[in-house]
Amino acid sequence: MHFKISNEGNIYDEMFDISGNCRPHYQKFMYKMNSIPKKRLRQLQHATDTAQLNMGMTFNVYHDKEGLEKILHLDIVPRIINGKDWQRLEAGLQQRIEALNLFIHDIYNERKILKDKVVPEDLILTSKDYLEPCVGLTPPRGIWCHITGTDLVRDEHGEFYVLEDNLRCPSGVSYLLENREIIKRLFPDLFNQLSVRPVSDYPGKLLNMLQFLSDKEKPVVAVLTPGVFNSAYFEHSYLAHQMGVELVTGQDLVVRDNKVYMQTTHGLQQVDVLYRRIDDIFLDPLAFNPDSLLGTPGLFKAFASGNLALANAPGTGVADDKAVYSYVPDIIKYYLDQEALISNVPTYLCSREDDLKYVLDNLEKLVVKETNAAGGYGMLIGPKSTKKERIEFHKKIKTHPRKYIAQPTLSLSTVPTLDGTRIEGRHVDLRPYILYNRQVEVLPGALTRVALVKGSLVVNSSQGGGSKDTWVLYK
Repeated sequence: MHFKISNEGNIYDEMFDISGNCRPHYQKFMYKMNSIPKKRLRQLQHATDTAQLNMGMTFNVYHDKEGLEKILHLDIVPRIINGKDWQRLEAGLQQRIEALNLFIHDIYNERKILKDKVVPEDLILTSKDYLEPCVGLTPPRGIWCHITGTDLVRDEHGEFYVLEDNLRCPSGVSYLLENREIIKRLFPDLFNQLSVRPVSDYPGKLLNMLQFLSDKEKPVVAVLTPGVFNSAYFEHSYLAHQMGVELVTGQDLVVRDNKVYMQTTHGLQQVDVLYRRIDDIFLDPLAFNPDSLLGTPGLFKAFASGNLALANAPGTGVADDKAVYSYVPDIIKYYLDQEALISNVPTYLCSREDDLKYVLDNLEKLVVKETNAAGGYGMLIGPKSTKKERIEFHKKIKTHPRKYIAQPTLSLSTVPTLDGTRIEGRHVDLRPYILYNRQVEVLPGALTRVALVKGSLVVNSSQGGGSKDTWVLYK
């Protein structure tokens, strides 16, 4: 048997139960893997790495001295989620996105939730992602968060929790799609046997959603990228190609009479919808950061005038603030009169006096995060930290408490992962992708990120993590 089974009681393994028995939805896969010689496993993993390089599935790591482009290591052992578990996740994510969209619209317009003191007004107005130019705006179809990549984790009991909401420019869906193509070629027979739900129609669904934002019969859609040095450039070009639309930079666009045009070999062509992969403040030097060279002057005014749809809409980042995250269950209750179907991880807001004292006294037990950081940066993982790191964070938190939150250290679930010729558990998270079209739709698959180092809880690609194909079953 290739699998090394962990019997640690504080960790939930998604393939094996605490007694070491294979869970029912993994059994066929286990039989298959155990029938493959160890040498062949290594060959399959090498073929997978080579396929990623040939496909150009690379990303850029900022500040990395070894070079710009790396592959996001794809482990050949998939993560398998049964239909019942996925159904619960799907309902919870749909509920969450619907409520967050109502919240974003409210805080830029009537501000009812702030007036009713459900969410503190100063928490919103002091967020660097609350954009004053968006006050009073209603984006096309009333939708702000068109594409979301929500990060989920599973605790020692197998319960899913939302770790954070990614409502700005969530990345990774291209790796999800290409991972599926690669792993499907390795185990073609298992897909039919297990009835794995398809994900290949995502680019078509994405294009339909973007076209839905325009009143025109045949709207012109483009993907706006910061350029080739962006860490997710592969994804930008991949999605543009899959949708059959143009990939443009800010310099390819021009604004005239509050309308946006792109330069083509046949002259200027009006753009109706932009799937933008540029952060808010860099979109338009006239509206936000005057030093930005990535955006296009006048772009925001074209959006505000109703001549351009932007996905996601500017201003959605305020709901990504990790301090705002702690209020999402209250937000769901306020707008939908429902209890959250997926729980948050318990969160301490350092802007609260009692929470601040607890965090400062218990840094060695907690995970501390900057409220506006992403990609695994600006974090302290208490149990893995040094005394020097804790002293540094103590000073930072005390100086700027609004910038930090803290959460208990979760025992993230594990999924068997190939390490040489042995397969043993590595910690994972889960990022499903949700589109807000005429209704909220969750892609029946996800990007599973895996910590490749034994015992590590850091799954971010920028911090050395890898990925897995995620098989969602019909049953």
